[in-house]
Amino acid sequence: MGINPFDFKWELNPGESFTTPEGIIVYSENGMNEMSKTFHKLFRERVARGEWRDKERPILVNNWEATYFDFDEDKIVAMASKAKDLGFELFVLDDGWFGKRNDDKTSLGDWFPNLDKLPNGIKGLGERVVNEGIRFGLWFEPEMISKNSKLYEEHPDWILGVSNRKLSMGRNQYILDLSKPEVRKYIVDILSERFSEAPISYVKWDMNRNMTEVTYRDLPHKYILGLYEILETLTKNFPHILFESCASGGGRFDAGMLHYMPQVWTSDDTDAIVRLNIQHGTSLAYPLISMGAHVSDIPNHQTARKTSLETRNNVAAFGNFGYELDLLKFDEETGANVTKYLDFYKNNRKLIQFGDFYRLESPFEGNSAAWMVVDKEKNEALVGHFTILASPNPGYNAKVILKGLNPDKKYSINGEFEAYGDELMNVGIVFPQPDRYFSKDSETQDFKSRVFKLKEVK
Repeated sequence: MGINPFDFKWELNPGESFTTPEGIIVYSENGMNEMSKTFHKLFRERVARGEWRDKERPILVNNWEATYFDFDEDKIVAMASKAKDLGFELFVLDDGWFGKRNDDKTSLGDWFPNLDKLPNGIKGLGERVVNEGIRFGLWFEPEMISKNSKLYEEHPDWILGVSNRKLSMGRNQYILDLSKPEVRKYIVDILSERFSEAPISYVKWDMNRNMTEVTYRDLPHKYILGLYEILETLTKNFPHILFESCASGGGRFDAGMLHYMPQVWTSDDTDAIVRLNIQHGTSLAYPLISMGAHVSDIPNHQTARKTSLETRNNVAAFGNFGYELDLLKFDEETGANVTKYLDFYKNNRKLIQFGDFYRLESPFEGNSAAWMVVDKEKNEALVGHFTILASPNPGYNAKVILKGLNPDKKYSINGEFEAYGDELMNVGIVFPQPDRYFSKDSETQDFKSRVFKLKEVK
């Protein structure tokens, strides 16, 4: 059950053994939410490990959608300083800091700093960022190699592929053959140099293309075993680093990777409305603390959709929270609002990252989505409700029925009214009717969201 037998072959010599990957089966007699709670507890408390397993995760800002490849040291430090002032806890430098990397056609494998952009190297940049009072993180794609790179010039034989045959290029890159011990050693050594020289506390580990030219039937399995060996070494030698897995987003969101990297960048699509489906679906098996969820710019870079800052924050808050846009463009009012959203997340971070998660309404089945998180004692909860498209005269259908509360406890909802748990789990929270008429220049009533904080009334 834990391995795909298609085109798979493994030769066993006398006295040798083969262990298949483990499969996980979950049973629930109380529906999908109960099944998910079992998965969440298993992945969060047992599959994940290391220093970061039980720690609250930092709120980060990533420069990718703000700068792409166009940055220098001073700009990055300015962004990090602004991030600290707004209340962020971690600044992450994404792609473009290494080799001669000014576009996506070069330098993968050359994990040494681009001195044209970073004259003081990663060490100097990292120290400047940390001196601003914020943690420093860095992006890598260690399993890949560009044809235009120093590494390819020296080791063209390290590519995953068939010798004397034309290789398929994907995203302007090839894959390194991790079944080779010398390749694994190179990756461990070069990354260890970077981790040791700079104050790096977070690593985003990307893997951006599918595997092709798998030459032998046992190679995919050997590749993953090689990857695990690399990660075993690096996570043991650098236990203070929080590793986040990424594969064009969630392309490799699995329990094996969570063992080494307790969180995953859920998707490269950061549009809040698309993220309703992505995060809802991912939550079937994976806990919120494992799901990277970021606020990005508008119009969104993937869909060109415009959604309010409030809705973008409310969606991303039900995950491992962060931002991915240019903070230097914020005016004073926007900056103040961002700080307010960050403070809200900090005040509810423990609840979101370690509470019990419930799906209330599915975006796959209707015009809305709704989620909630409840603490173990059922003393507090956070509820998010998201309307996708506006509809006329919604009447009393505009409500959300809650789950997971103590039916005998009384709860305050946003400090505005009180209700018992049994009332909230049977009647629900009824929303006020929206205004019937809007001026011609009013903003859209699509993509609205509401967040409710519940606290037990003693």
